[in-house]
Amino acid sequence: MSTKKLPFKTLGDLTVQAGQPVLVRTSLNVPIKDGVIENQFRITRGLATVQHLVQQGGKVVLLGHIGSKGGQSTEPIADLLSSLGYSVTFCKSVSGAEAKNCVDNAAAGSVILLENVRRDPREKQNDPEFARELSELAAVYINDAFAASHREHASLVGVPALLPAYAGFNFVHEYEALSQMRAPTSPSLFMLGGAKFDTKLPLVEQFLERYSRVFIGGALANDLFQARGYEVGNSLVSDISLANNPIVRHPNLLLPVDVIVTDGTRTRVCAPDAVQTNETIYDAGPETVTMLTPLVTQARSILWNGPLGNYEAGFNEQTEAAARLVAEAPGHAVVGGGDTVASIESLGVQEHFAFLSTAGGAMLHFLEHGTLPAITALSQTKE
Repeated sequence: MSTKKLPFKTLGDLTVQAGQPVLVRTSLNVPIKDGVIENQFRITRGLATVQHLVQQGGKVVLLGHIGSKGGQSTEPIADLLSSLGYSVTFCKSVSGAEAKNCVDNAAAGSVILLENVRRDPREKQNDPEFARELSELAAVYINDAFAASHREHASLVGVPALLPAYAGFNFVHEYEALSQMRAPTSPSLFMLGGAKFDTKLPLVEQFLERYSRVFIGGALANDLFQARGYEVGNSLVSDISLANNPIVRHPNLLLPVDVIVTDGTRTRVCAPDAVQTNETIYDAGPETVTMLTPLVTQARSILWNGPLGNYEAGFNEQTEAAARLVAEAPGHAVVGGGDTVASIESLGVQEHFAFLSTAGGAMLHFLEHGTLPAITALSQTKE
């Protein structure tokens, strides 16, 4: 880890008084189906901060979101925390008198879980009045939600201006691990999947100069195939054209050497320049993983975000093959993105990676800029 001075105060700088309420913005955005949490990764990573505050006798006021529109409830997470041995009160409100009563009536060393913060539209609006309401629930504020910290929302950037603010243990771990990957050790390999090249282009341009090799997979590769004049059929492409961008022929850029396509009835493996007009590219092919093998094996720094194919549609074979490959490699490997981490967890090889990030979009934002809106807010916090 880096020994560079952090631009914000951390939980280690804070002494909590017994019974003192601490507002913790944490990562609660986990998949829940029929009231059952399907993946606990983000919640588990936040427990070190919760446990530390509980042991100090603080009242831990947990705040977070699930989903984009606020329709889901955080209540199943209260059940999970209870099953892990925490004394938990679930509060059906996010702020206001009911939330304040929940905090006031809670015992020292207990946890108060607030309802989904995105239930209140003022969260996304970064409404100053909403930030004030949240700040009235506690004496200090902790941000442990690195995965959401690229958002300029009230609970992330508004509250730190009103309360003494600190970074939680997971937040610090994310910051240090990802900072290290902005200056990789050569030979290095950056693997980027997913979609929406328009949002990822500046990062790709920057990291083509920082990393020895940059491999582009997932739907992002379709944009580059198209820019090289290949037929991509019905494949997903971005809203921008890369036809005249120098990255298309950059010597450090790597693309899949084979792809898995389907026309709805037949699925086959072919070369990227052999896709038919009625076909859709869904995944990289097995030869692509073979091509990556010596690069992964020899790399001293490996950074990976995003699957090699349409993971949600069941095209996970090459992503899992790549996960096994990186897990077995001797280099320093850091991975992020929900589907990528889920693939690693499904294989049970997570212990073989230097760091698994809870972040997806925030990870990419941080890698590009070296900071996030919430990091700026923490660095400018009320003393």
